[in-house]
Amino acid sequence: MNEVRAISVFVRAATLGSFRRAAADLGISPQAASHAVMQLEKSLGVRLFHRTTRKLSLTEEGQRLLQGVEPALAMLSSAIDDARRSGEEVAGPLRISAPTALGRTALWPSILEFAALYPDVQIDIRFDDHFTDLVSDRADVGLRGGSPPSEGAIARRLLPIQLIVCASPAYLERYGTPKTVDELDAHRCSGYRRANTGKQAPWEFMVGGEIVYREMAASVCSNDIDAETEAVLAGVAIGQLGSFSAVSHIRAGRLVPLLTQHLTQRESIYVYYRRRTEQPLRVRTFIDFIVARLADNSQFFLTAEELVTSTSRSGRARSRRSAA
Repeated sequence: MNEVRAISVFVRAATLGSFRRAAADLGISPQAASHAVMQLEKSLGVRLFHRTTRKLSLTEEGQRLLQGVEPALAMLSSAIDDARRSGEEVAGPLRISAPTALGRTALWPSILEFAALYPDVQIDIRFDDHFTDLVSDRADVGLRGGSPPSEGAIARRLLPIQLIVCASPAYLERYGTPKTVDELDAHRCSGYRRANTGKQAPWEFMVGGEIVYREMAASVCSNDIDAETEAVLAGVAIGQLGSFSAVSHIRAGRLVPLLTQHLTQRESIYVYYRRRTEQPLRVRTFIDFIVARLADNSQFFLTAEELVTSTSRSGRARSRRSAA
């Protein structure tokens, strides 16, 4: 027996004074309504109604049951209405997980724009450089750089991650410009220590159509991408930075891209989430919004034309220095 359904029939019959009216209100047959209440009485071991051909009235036990279940049913009905509205309105809590550097540079401005458009959504964002399990961490949406999550989530690619070797003009003026990957060994280099392993990440390059990795001796090392970027901007070291951190500085002339012929972009930034059919409207709306704002947005990576231009400019600069 479905006790919740039977209790709902009981309450409607008690309120309307008729099994027939209760059945019509609930969209079931009068026989089904009467049978549900009889099963409930059998389960409880008490009679809930005095029944006559003309009148239906509560027994004392029925009256006590009605008084006990009405508040709970009202709360249940309210909760169901709230859940139904959450599927129809862009409102309610939205929990997001994102890596620190990506969140500050690419995501946060878009989130502020989303918050302005949908003021009834309560945004709760956690910047965390570890991969987030959406279920255990109770997040609605995750954003991560790397490879797409393999299990338990749907992932949509947003942006390529280019690993760009770059330095400030002041550094190049003081220490010179490396012409090859091997010449980097003679330079001051920055390092990034991975949050999940604590190990310094190797630099990677495309050489002869293959990706090769180099362990670089770091003059300055940090586990914070923004701190590493600031060190490179300050002229302390050459760095290999993610495009989402470096591109705005390159376009503003604060950083100079180097060795772009060896640039790699094997990883991407992804937004991931559970199945859309399981998501309330506010989550689906945010996913669509962030995809529209970030997917293949060249604000956060160097275009093919820019890479060609930077390679040509670097070659001309080396020729001038050689002639001098």
